[in-house]
Amino acid sequence: MTTAHRAAAVATAAALAATFAVASTPSTASAACAPDARDLLMTYQPVDHTVTDASYFLARLTLANGDRRCSLAGGWTMYFNSVRQPAAVLTGAAGDLARKQLADQGLSVARADQAQSGDFYALRPTSAFKPVASGERRTIDLNIELWATHKSDGPAGWSIAYGDGKPRWMPSKSLLDPADPKQTKAFSGDVRPVQSAATRFAENTSAKRRLTLQERIVPQPLSATATGGTVRIGGGSAVDAPAELRGEAGYLGSALHDVAKGDGAPISLRLDPKLDVDRDGKADAEGYTLASTAKGVDIVGTDRAGVLYGIQTLRQLIPSAAYKAGGAGTVAVPRATVADAPLFGYRGLHIDVARHFETKETVKKFLDLMAFTKMNRLHFGVTNDEGWRVEIPGLPELTGFGSKRELDPPEKNALHQGMGSVNDLGGGDGVDGKPRNQTEANLGRAPAYQGFEQAMGNFVGKGSGHYSVRDFKEILAYATERHIEVVPEFNFPAHARAAVQSMERRYQRTKDDAYRLLDPADTSQHVSVQLYNDNLANPCIPGTYAFLTKVVTEVGKMYADAKAPLNRINLGGDEPPGPPAGWWSGSPACKNNPETAGKSGEQLADLFFTKWNGIAQTVAKTTAGWEDVTDPGRDLRLKNFAPLPWQNVWGWGREDWAYRFANEGTPVILAHATNLYMDLAYNKDPDEPGYYWAAYVDEKSTFTYQPFNVYANATETRWGGPVTPDPNWVKLTETGKKNILGLEAQLWAENGKTPGIREYQAFPKLLGAAERAWNRRTPGTAEMPAAWDVFNNTLGQVTFPLLSFYKPVGLRGAGVNYRIPLPGAKISGGTLTANVRNPGLAIEYSTDGVRWQRYAGPVSAGPAALTRTRSADGRTSRISPVGVPAWQSGTAYPAGALVTHQGEIFTATGPSTGQAPDLSPRAWRLLQ
Repeated sequence: MTTAHRAAAVATAAALAATFAVASTPSTASAACAPDARDLLMTYQPVDHTVTDASYFLARLTLANGDRRCSLAGGWTMYFNSVRQPAAVLTGAAGDLARKQLADQGLSVARADQAQSGDFYALRPTSAFKPVASGERRTIDLNIELWATHKSDGPAGWSIAYGDGKPRWMPSKSLLDPADPKQTKAFSGDVRPVQSAATRFAENTSAKRRLTLQERIVPQPLSATATGGTVRIGGGSAVDAPAELRGEAGYLGSALHDVAKGDGAPISLRLDPKLDVDRDGKADAEGYTLASTAKGVDIVGTDRAGVLYGIQTLRQLIPSAAYKAGGAGTVAVPRATVADAPLFGYRGLHIDVARHFETKETVKKFLDLMAFTKMNRLHFGVTNDEGWRVEIPGLPELTGFGSKRELDPPEKNALHQGMGSVNDLGGGDGVDGKPRNQTEANLGRAPAYQGFEQAMGNFVGKGSGHYSVRDFKEILAYATERHIEVVPEFNFPAHARAAVQSMERRYQRTKDDAYRLLDPADTSQHVSVQLYNDNLANPCIPGTYAFLTKVVTEVGKMYADAKAPLNRINLGGDEPPGPPAGWWSGSPACKNNPETAGKSGEQLADLFFTKWNGIAQTVAKTTAGWEDVTDPGRDLRLKNFAPLPWQNVWGWGREDWAYRFANEGTPVILAHATNLYMDLAYNKDPDEPGYYWAAYVDEKSTFTYQPFNVYANATETRWGGPVTPDPNWVKLTETGKKNILGLEAQLWAENGKTPGIREYQAFPKLLGAAERAWNRRTPGTAEMPAAWDVFNNTLGQVTFPLLSFYKPVGLRGAGVNYRIPLPGAKISGGTLTANVRNPGLAIEYSTDGVRWQRYAGPVSAGPAALTRTRSADGRTSRISPVGVPAWQSGTAYPAGALVTHQGEIFTATGPSTGQAPDLSPRAWRLLQ
């Protein structure tokens, strides 16, 4: 950060601190004016999960009026999104109680959109509302369904509108105190401890060890032997390659030029279709050998993909210092021999760009990182309820309406605000006065996206956006250069709200029902998991199939133009809104169509998938879809279709579906949520963004996953209790193993609001998934601890430094925002002892939050300290307090004193007593 930018950030922080430094006693102010939205602050915090057991919890909003002139009286509406429903919108006793709770405070809450569909709400005053005076902090108690133990569970995207005026951004903040069990224990069955310096200290058992050449490469090759000495190569090295390897030679030259521009030893690229890496008498698809000698480097691949993977291994042999320097000379790589081939032919990553959009540059960076780790399938989630992201010629409403989000309750021009986002921090989306940059959205601090940031609740996030035909073809071409097949997903019949509502707008405009997706006379009642009641395409009308045919036909043309293979389309098919008896039960179109009359909801779904599968296979050889499309106990089996089993949550009854499919002869792509959902939170720390409905998922979850024995990970429930394996779980047979096509890591986008947080969620988790998809030597349960210890060392000593300075080929910029692990620590007798999960990473400590020192071993620190981990590129983890006391009212604190308050860490800027740190920002400095 430049000095000017630093000064600007400090000034912004000071201004925001002054704005929100409201007094506890109201001052006099005029009730005739309305406070400026930027002078308000809405703070959310769960208070008590014990008021019921897993039904609803007590949350508290604190509305601070920092406007020096005006009280907040009536006549306003506050809009927000919430993944958890306010109980006041529920029916029954819980809803009645919650509505009275709010009414007693002069408030009401209801769904904000005209369709009454989704996660969009409005908080309004009643005639009994008492004005919030200038300088006042008003607490608002409300019950919210289920639980919320992470900050990212909180409401997001707050704005306020006065009368009929335009909504304006209202700053908001999410708090959660990790030391308060009432805030962190979801219900009585939640026995999982909250992460702390102490729990991490106990977990960090890996000691630094010397790594072999084979252990330094991720994923590990079948064999790799250092032969002694080095050879120097560079961007100017002569590359000898046949014409069919021209693309791979160009890729290699560009990659080397990024790190060392000088001449070096020659490099040879060759093909040998009979290459038998494992010497079993058969050629190994995607296999390669690499030999680096004093004379140069020789890479031989069974096919073009194999040559590329040999190049990726060579890239990993380049020291991270060379990536950092990017100099004009050459780099030394070890002389070595490597032989390698993959376990699975399908090694996938699913990126959801429907919930939150990502630019083509971000997708390309992920594609290059996939190639770097030898992944070869991008499952591209371009459609869902919340957005349609690819242009389809002839259907302009899909992107003209369905790719946009606005604060537009009638949804005249766009889908309504969802998941706390509209058009990111840009304009034209119905919200005025939004933050000017991410620092302002983060309430005055530049976000690092090493965990939850307040910016994620203050409109940061691409709710709008799409790929033009040209953009999409550009992504396809970039992927094809890296031997990555793009599997597009068009999710139907559920999760289709963006498409359904877009085609309704088309019908309203043209009165042409050729592509209409719903029966307007359908009275069926259904609500999806995400609270949508209007997201289901109708299987009984011709428009549905005409629409799907149009979509895949146009997409097929894009693939052909880009010279990209379209071997598989994902049909979607997950989470149809329940119950099945309600699916299209009130649709006259279904009752009057001879083909569908008298069929149950499940029979109609089977009919739909059969037709949808046939349509998709007019342009693609095969299809895939979520396990919901069928199940092992039903008769439906689709031609050339592979299910993705995902709901293997221990105790939910689907733990063995993948193996039951495979054993019966159905090809399977493993997508198990307990281990492969990278968007799930890393662990139980309120500052870890992500959901936790299936499990907490970190890189240990992905690395220790055993594709042929998933039950090996069935040790504890998502709530930390023990799992009792069911003896009836079907085991995978030797024949069934042959039907496991591979595995796929999932990166859903509900919380993926910036490229930085996407990278944080994916790395290092994706590295563990890549290991299990590629490495043929999956450790058994007994061998796994030793393998995990090596992997920890590999990440800390080699892979993280490489990612710090990684340069994606053909793109600008460098570095990956991988998650930097927080250190573990303890203080005993004033002595600080610390450790870190990945040996090789540096630990720092501070006793005042200002001066940081390198930790080299046990050190005298006094009763309290702060610790953090520093990466090779200078970035740091979140701060981890050790022995830091909670702030207490009336206690005198000297300058430099450390305290925690409501889960945040503060240091006193001068002698301080009286108000809590968040009420007195001039006396306290927020450290993180």
